Amino acid sequence: MGFNCGIVGLPNVGKSTLFNALTATQTAEAANYPFCTIEPNVGRVAVPDPRLDTLAAIAKSAKIVPTQLEFVDIAGLVRGASKGEGLGNQFLSHIRAVDAVAQVLRCFDDPNVTHVEGSVDPIRDIETIETELMLADLESLEKRRLAAEKRARGADKEAKAELSVIEPALAALTAGKPARSIGLPEELKPVLKSFQLLTAKPVLYVANVEESAAAAGNARSQRVAQYATHQDAQSVVISAAIEAEVAQLADPDERRAFLESLGLHETGLARIIRAGYALLDLVTFFTVGPKEAHAWTVRKGAKAPEAAGAIHSDFEKGFIRAEVIGYADYIACGGEPGAKDAGKLRIEGADYVVADGDVLHIRFNL
Repeated sequence: MGFNCGIVGLPNVGKSTLFNALTATQTAEAANYPFCTIEPNVGRVAVPDPRLDTLAAIAKSAKIVPTQLEFVDIAGLVRGASKGEGLGNQFLSHIRAVDAVAQVLRCFDDPNVTHVEGSVDPIRDIETIETELMLADLESLEKRRLAAEKRARGADKEAKAELSVIEPALAALTAGKPARSIGLPEELKPVLKSFQLLTAKPVLYVANVEESAAAAGNARSQRVAQYATHQDAQSVVISAAIEAEVAQLADPDERRAFLESLGLHETGLARIIRAGYALLDLVTFFTVGPKEAHAWTVRKGAKAPEAAGAIHSDFEKGFIRAEVIGYADYIACGGEPGAKDAGKLRIEGADYVVADGDVLHIRFNL
């Protein structure tokens, strides 16, 4: 599993339409009224990676298994969510459970689709969402600080570590900045993550534009891109309406022709995945053989045993070594036998950091 991303936003911005398109399902009812998505819908999609097809062709793999990406469609937020307005408590608890947040922002005009604020302004919508999340985090941290201070008076080292994260986080939130904006030494980052703060999660801003602006965006999506840059975040432009149409086309050639007619070279799903990988520092490695070519995802910096564990927990427990061929070497040498003959197959131990595109063969013993 690569990562899971919560799709959030105000009501009627295109969240459920995008979710349906991305997962090619209709499990989330896309209706023109708030709170049509009561429970978070979860959908998994295959991550398109042309490298996997190339590897499978060389190895003559009988089966191709891409890695997967999970999307969670979360009910629309309204002002006051941090105080329980609308579906506030449910909304916030569902966000805590995801790895990253994709904020869908309405960047199109449509008199037939009402906007909860009465007008279209994506930056105002971002600020509404961020304010509610920051208020919820402030309340959570204030409670956590009181408990940590009591424990710290008893020389609790863990409590002192917590306070060294809580104080700068509270200062940032009080100043109107998200918790992810604070700089922490590496050893304290796991402490921040353990708090499950809403504003500590990486954010991807998704500008939902009209069909005619899907290729180049519009003035509103440009404002979103500028805002994202200032926040050190990622942004993508999509048209949920187009994605919904593409999802209905089963034939790859029809999809390609349809996208090209609109000046697009790839789907919004591909752009969201690429931005998501950059957002969470993920890398893909492969296992390749005559039975199957399989793509796997781990976080950048993962060592060989962790990659082995992504395949099967027993592989990590009994890890001995990894036989590694870089993707470019595998292609240039025409597969594993050629890579071996050319001296491009390396034997790596438990300290090896997996690189994006590596072809691995794990040796283990239980």
